[in-house]
Amino acid sequence: MACKKDYGKKCVNCLFDYETPVMLVISSKRVGAVFRLIQMLIIAYIVVYECWLQQTYQDTDSVVSSVSTKVKGTAVTNTSVLGVHVWDVAEYVIPPQGENSFFVLTNMIVTPAQMQSRCPEVPGPTTVCLSDSDCRSGYSNVRGSGVQTGLCVNYSTSVKTCEVLSWCPFENDTEIPEPALLEAAEDFTVLIKNSIQYPKFKFRKQNILPHINSTYLMNCTFNRKTDPDCPIFRMGDMLAEAGEDFRNMAVKGGAMGIFVDWTCDLDMKEQLCVPKYTFSRLDKKKSKNNAAHGYNFRYAKYFKNSENTETRTLVKAYGIRFDVIVFGKAGKFSAVQAIVHIGATLSFLSLVNAVCDWFVLNFMEKKEFYKKEKFIILDKTEDSEELHSIGSTSYGTQ
Repeated sequence: MACKKDYGKKCVNCLFDYETPVMLVISSKRVGAVFRLIQMLIIAYIVVYECWLQQTYQDTDSVVSSVSTKVKGTAVTNTSVLGVHVWDVAEYVIPPQGENSFFVLTNMIVTPAQMQSRCPEVPGPTTVCLSDSDCRSGYSNVRGSGVQTGLCVNYSTSVKTCEVLSWCPFENDTEIPEPALLEAAEDFTVLIKNSIQYPKFKFRKQNILPHINSTYLMNCTFNRKTDPDCPIFRMGDMLAEAGEDFRNMAVKGGAMGIFVDWTCDLDMKEQLCVPKYTFSRLDKKKSKNNAAHGYNFRYAKYFKNSENTETRTLVKAYGIRFDVIVFGKAGKFSAVQAIVHIGATLSFLSLVNAVCDWFVLNFMEKKEFYKKEKFIILDKTEDSEELHSIGSTSYGTQ
């Protein structure tokens, strides 16, 4: 029973204990050096990383952007299907206006004079037949070329396939022209007009900078060393900067990214806020199995012949899609942000005492003596007699 009473008494006393800081001053060059070194490291972190590199004293805003493009250049081709043909921007830029992107035609497979008629389906697991019973009238295979008529007809002297109602004759895309028909597109140029704003700071600017005039635009081409501010880019140069060969990519096409970085420090002069351009290929390069490589789509041109029958020329277009990707962040001094971020970082200084206490109470020669002086428990009946120590705590104690 006595033990229980003592235990209960101790619990009651703990509830009414009061702790107050005790300052313990230790004259030691080693401890003092550690103390000041940690303080200097924290201050250096605040100055170099928080203020200089991260600029946490600034309020920030994300860029809002609008992009328009204009491609220029002409090319000539001479093929058995089209003969001598001159290509201008109205033909090889498809569609004429895209949303922050544009497509330049570099290669094609042309199937002229297609008409709505009946023709044998291309041989395949579901199209080869021996008799009409193997074909179903009205059946359409999503991977086929048309709607079956129910007849089994000769595809060649040795193969029969189901007849379909479709645009005939069918396209033959097993052989892609190589080299690309529009290799000359390497020398085409594109003017990129980019207007941006940072709404929070009421800041607006465009990539056609104030010192650029009409005469300069008529003669300049972007060059990272000689003309870094020119907004006119040569196709071949963009691919070269991305580590790609234009002539190889032109055969089957691909996707390219034009990255425009508008990261600005609005505490500096406005003239220093200029776009920075980089280029990179976005689609996957040729893989081992070469499946779905490149960039292509189909479109058709429709006509009426002399007999008033609708015909079309089908074009499977290969080319390079350019996506203009604008990004950026602007920062400007804000007293609120400075107080919040720098004040929060300065709180790290409170860790200095804890680190130094750990060093003093574990590695100093007089660590046992320091432990005894660290915490003192005062009894009600005694003035200031040290009773016993209760473990380690902070250096320079507070």
